[in-house]
Amino acid sequence: MRDLAKLRTEIELYRDEQKLWHTEGEIANSAGNLCLHLIGNLNTYIGAGNTGYVRDRPLEFSLRNVPRTELLKSIDDTIDMVASTLDQLNDDRLAEEYPQLIAGEKVTTGYFLTHLCTHLAYHLGQINYHRRLLDND
Repeated sequence: MRDLAKLRTEIELYRDEQKLWHTEGEIANSAGNLCLHLIGNLNTYIGAGNTGYVRDRPLEFSLRNVPRTELLKSIDDTIDMVASTLDQLNDDRLAEEYPQLIAGEKVTTGYFLTHLCTHLAYHLGQINYHRRLLDND
């Protein structure tokens, strides 16, 4: 939950809400799109079995100008979903094979959750750098 809370903080820290959607030079993904991508990723791989979430991955990278309040609500909903799902896991479930192939391989649920954590941290770092670089006016 720590990194999802930090994602929320990063989105809140933008002084100019429009800068959430700004790209420049070789920076192809805006912070807003990376946020949508993280929300979609976690809802797909952690929540979909319980929530019925249906992912539209291309929209995560093409949608623009979603109000900050909506992004923050989506982050909060994702935090709640992840917390309730992880609360239901035990060591046996973590050791089970994840129901989908990941990069063409069978992995355990625990292994895949670790992958999801590193994916979140990677994009969170990009968002932090994006904010410090492009929201400095």
